[in-house]
Amino acid sequence: MADELKLHGTWASPFSCRVVWALKLKGIPFEYVEEDLFNKSASLLQYNPVHRKVPVLVHDGKPLCESMIIIEYLDEIWPQNPLLPTNPYDRELARFWVKFVEDKLIPAMAKLFFYSVQEAEKAVKELQEILETMEEHGLGERKFYHADKVGIVEIACASIVYWLQIIQDVIGVKLFESHKFPGLHAWIENFKQVPVIQENLPDRDEMFAYIKARREKFVPSASINA
Repeated sequence: MADELKLHGTWASPFSCRVVWALKLKGIPFEYVEEDLFNKSASLLQYNPVHRKVPVLVHDGKPLCESMIIIEYLDEIWPQNPLLPTNPYDRELARFWVKFVEDKLIPAMAKLFFYSVQEAEKAVKELQEILETMEEHGLGERKFYHADKVGIVEIACASIVYWLQIIQDVIGVKLFESHKFPGLHAWIENFKQVPVIQENLPDRDEMFAYIKARREKFVPSASINA
């Protein structure tokens, strides 16, 4: 297929990484354009005038925004190496967990990152409850959520948990510990060991420095002891 695909993203964005992983797992060739979110390109503003953010996938000149919408689109246009289950019931269960991550996990992580010390303490409790729900309902019972390979649930969840693990270290809280969440912890580690993911996972030390600098900018002298 001679489609022209261009992905506008930024290396430190979990949402951009989601789309990179999906494209790589499906074996779809694409051109990557690194965006500076403090100096957004005219192309990015043209392609995503509503939210003005990454990722944006441009397919034959037509833009698509929002990481999980892009991934479902990729699965429909390029059916090889599917990321969504083929069984209708399993597919909707996968979408349920994707929505859970979008509606619950991401907002709670944003609170931990952006909010003051007092608000961040509340976010820690909220995140623990969310992770307990995910652990209790078996997201980590198998190596991967469906079948024997990475799918859309891993991409949606692991992208956020990887960033969460670094944020907790920056702030100095104990949140996602292996003895508290053994199933989830093993599941995320399995995901990170997949060669395509390993090769396209942002460097942890670079991410730590980036997140630390960003948090200090938004929340000066912010730290919590837990």
